[in-house]
Amino acid sequence: KGFLIASALDWLERFHIDALRVDAVASMLYRDYSRKAGEWIPNRYGGRENLEAVEFFKHLNSIVPQRCSGAVTLAEESTAWPGVTKPVEEGGLGFTYKWNMGWMHDTLHYMEQDPVYRSYNHGAFTFGMVYAYTERFVLPLSHDEVVHGKGSLLRKMPGDEWQKFANLRAYLGYMWAHPGKKLLFMGCEIAQVTEWNHDAQVSWELLDDPRHAGMQRLVRDLNRIYQTEPALHATDFDPAAFAWAVVDDAANSVFAMLRTAPDGGSIILAVSNMTPVPRYGYRIGVPRAGTWQEILNTDALGYGGSNVGNGGSVTTEEVPAHGQDVSVQLVLPPLATVLFRLG
Repeated sequence: KGFLIASALDWLERFHIDALRVDAVASMLYRDYSRKAGEWIPNRYGGRENLEAVEFFKHLNSIVPQRCSGAVTLAEESTAWPGVTKPVEEGGLGFTYKWNMGWMHDTLHYMEQDPVYRSYNHGAFTFGMVYAYTERFVLPLSHDEVVHGKGSLLRKMPGDEWQKFANLRAYLGYMWAHPGKKLLFMGCEIAQVTEWNHDAQVSWELLDDPRHAGMQRLVRDLNRIYQTEPALHATDFDPAAFAWAVVDDAANSVFAMLRTAPDGGSIILAVSNMTPVPRYGYRIGVPRAGTWQEILNTDALGYGGSNVGNGGSVTTEEVPAHGQDVSVQLVLPPLATVLFRLG
């Protein structure tokens, strides 16, 4: 135990690593993990919990913030073990964040579907919000999804080449707007064509292709907006700062969420159209009247899109919709996510 703690601190203190991810936490928390009856020994209370592993995690996550202020620990944990990110002093394991494996698998399954079938899998894209506030989650598109024959993110997308890129751009836009911290594996930011190879570098030569350079520009702009908009980064774990504007339009495969800044001063409306059909005059109810600025459109020409959009802004009308007194009428580009800002 001392060796493991010292190893963790060595990476953080000597090499100044920002974060440590602990792999396969579930296999350590449960004595019977992947074992049949008779292949494991119960703990001293007769249960299946590995009490020694629990204490180790609590020790690790108590020492790290004392010695390395600002360092992050992440648990790759795939079960419903309670309190993975709850503070140690409150009885939790004390990790900073937990990987949201369910969100990753559900949304990837949705995106891999041909758009004609997405209406039948609509709930897979929204289900993550049912449990989004049970832990402090990271939304990972990790190395596990682009190795061992699974293919790159780009190759998971359906349709022709244009649609593959558009699908991926729309997906990343949705991910950045969704509550939870973001983790994107190297190479995915340029839409690498082949899956990850640990014996080779990222395929930087792809940036000579405007489609891949456009994807890189999109990720750059998503990061910039994420950093500058408190509604997107400061309220990830506050359920009062999130609301679905449109959650049930399975027929059109449209999703719209509202993210509010901590002081309530600004609101982000994120709208995703997950079909290759542009939608004109799409009305969405919003909580506040005014002019909503279009701050990002994954279908913009500079990203490789078709440049369908809203001319930079939309103004509310006194037309009730979705339980709100005012609404906006939008143009939804094909296979795209659009972000609007008020305030």
